[in-house]
Amino acid sequence: QVRLVESGGGLVQAGDSLRLSCAASGRTFGHYVMGWFRRAPGKEREFVAAISWSGGTRSYADSVKARFTISRDNARNTVNLQMNSLKPEDTAVYYCALRWGTTLSTTDDYPYWGQGTQVTVSS
Repeated sequence: QVRLVESGGGLVQAGDSLRLSCAASGRTFGHYVMGWFRRAPGKEREFVAAISWSGGTRSYADSVKARFTISRDNARNTVNLQMNSLKPEDTAVYYCALRWGTTLSTTDDYPYWGQGTQVTVSS
């Protein structure tokens, strides 16, 4: 089994930055893709970013491109999401997710999910 725990959420003002982290534990052997998703109040969960095992391939939602950066540290089994120039519309619960293999996915076909961390951006 795999366990994912997010951290780093909080309440910030528009234009501020936040860095989310996700730590994976348990059966984290082999190559896996890590992703970040978010669910805003009253909306469906949506893709934010994903990163390949090597870190050489990254994918971003258009709404966060050039503002958010995903990175990972395989030695520590962690994935981070650096969020800059935050906007009120970025307010959501952010989830990290893990799927085995090397193919990035921007859909929510990840078998493992964290419990989420709240990000609130005030205007």
